[in-house]
Amino acid sequence: MGSVITSTEPPHIAHRDNHTHRDVNGGWLRPAVFGAMDGLVSNLALMTGVAGGAVDRQTIVITGLAGLAAGAFSMAAGEYTSVASQRELVEAELEVERRELRKHPVDELEELAALYESRGVEPRLARQVAEQLSKDPEQALEIHAREELGIDPDDLPSPLVAAVSSFGSFALGALLPVLPYLLGATVLWPAVVLALIGLFGCGAVVARVTARTWWFSGLRQLALGGAAAGVTYALGTLFGTAVG
Repeated sequence: MGSVITSTEPPHIAHRDNHTHRDVNGGWLRPAVFGAMDGLVSNLALMTGVAGGAVDRQTIVITGLAGLAAGAFSMAAGEYTSVASQRELVEAELEVERRELRKHPVDELEELAALYESRGVEPRLARQVAEQLSKDPEQALEIHAREELGIDPDDLPSPLVAAVSSFGSFALGALLPVLPYLLGATVLWPAVVLALIGLFGCGAVVARVTARTWWFSGLRQLALGGAAAGVTYALGTLFGTAVG
């Protein structure tokens, strides 16, 4: 049996303070963390694959920096195109709804009233609510967009923000395995250790938007990233031996 929360605050304030939820949409946290994680895993795997071929330090550094730049620009371009296309589609659908509200206001009002009825509102009250909300065309558009399309016209994603955040987070994650080499390291293991620590940290932060514990999410990401690095290192060693 769960524990009972006691408080000296008024009931509505106590409920507000204790009845909180995680950010299920992720907000800025999810794309930033997953971008960094993607940069970490992909660049770590790329660098370990090249290192497995027994190449020199300079080649590994150039490979890591090239992987960082290519991946960051690719992520930014892809995110910009994806979000821009999504936004354009939403705006087109909003224009369709705006046109329908102008041409068929009665039908749209009936549609809204029927929607509220289907959710258990008494028919007369449902119509009154629909009539009240439909008096303002922009409010009516917002209500129809939320109810029919599941979107908020005032909170559409920005392609530029998505592109910049993806570029920055990917570049930051991809920089970690390169950093030890830039600071003078001549062997692979410091880069691997730093990258694995970063993977564990990213996994732990992801727990903020999931129901998992921080250590489980951290260890899971550590295992996945470590496996990717191990496989590519083995392939690099195999191909390096074959080519040599």
